[in-house]
Amino acid sequence: MEKKFDKIINELSDLSSVGNLYDIDGTRGVYPSSESLQEVMSLLRFLLFPGFYGKSTIEISTLKFHIGVAAEQLFDLLKSQIFSAIHFCSTDKDKSSVKSLSEDIAYSFIAKLPSLRKILSTDVESAYYGDPAAKSFSEIILCYPGFRAIINYRVAHELLKLGVPLMPRMISEMAHSETGIDIHPGATIGSYFTIDHGTGVVIGETTIIGNHVKLYQGVTLGAKSFEVDKDGNPVKNIARHPIIEDNVVIYANATILGRIVIGEGAVIGGNLWVTSDVEKGGKVLQFKPTR
Repeated sequence: MEKKFDKIINELSDLSSVGNLYDIDGTRGVYPSSESLQEVMSLLRFLLFPGFYGKSTIEISTLKFHIGVAAEQLFDLLKSQIFSAIHFCSTDKDKSSVKSLSEDIAYSFIAKLPSLRKILSTDVESAYYGDPAAKSFSEIILCYPGFRAIINYRVAHELLKLGVPLMPRMISEMAHSETGIDIHPGATIGSYFTIDHGTGVVIGETTIIGNHVKLYQGVTLGAKSFEVDKDGNPVKNIARHPIIEDNVVIYANATILGRIVIGEGAVIGGNLWVTSDVEKGGKVLQFKPTR
């Protein structure tokens, strides 16, 4: 048995079969830590909605102190994780320049938190006023998986806009694992956004969503097809997902594919496959045959 086990160990240690799909001796650097990113998100949730996340016994007289401590902790964590992401993904391994860049990005991101809180507050309002089962804003913030996924998305999207590689996708996938809602950080989403129930929602990288849009569970905003290069591989960075204009409602399990436009105020019924434009105010519903 020992000889058989040694044979397996030797085969696993031979990396010729996996091409470059490994990282030995730290040649690529240290990638961001999932545990540290969980801590980043915990600090962010506290800073954005104090009292709902983190310590729940904070008084208004000590709020500024607790905010200051959390912001400093966040800055230290962010700059180290951003450093890891950039250093790991870049061919430029000059640590001093990456360190300086990471600090600048971490500060720029923290400076965006007031505006991030403002747009997330619109998402809370939209979920509350759009759901007769919601009893309070607090219930939305504490309980709704759609809102939790939106927090991670908005954080990841801002980091992506600041040029941080890898880390935004890790943050969005944390919410995906927890909620079953998959929002690519590259998607562009306006204010007053609601995902009701949420499980199974997929929003692709180049999707553009306007203001006051509501999605139900199982909605896919995906690509219909991919352009390929001469080797048959998908071409990157092309617009291939839908544009959803303001005040659109998309009901459960609708699948909307390709770079099409769903016009302002349109309603897309459940269990539908949509691959062409829908005009402003249009309704796409299940056809009910007559007998």
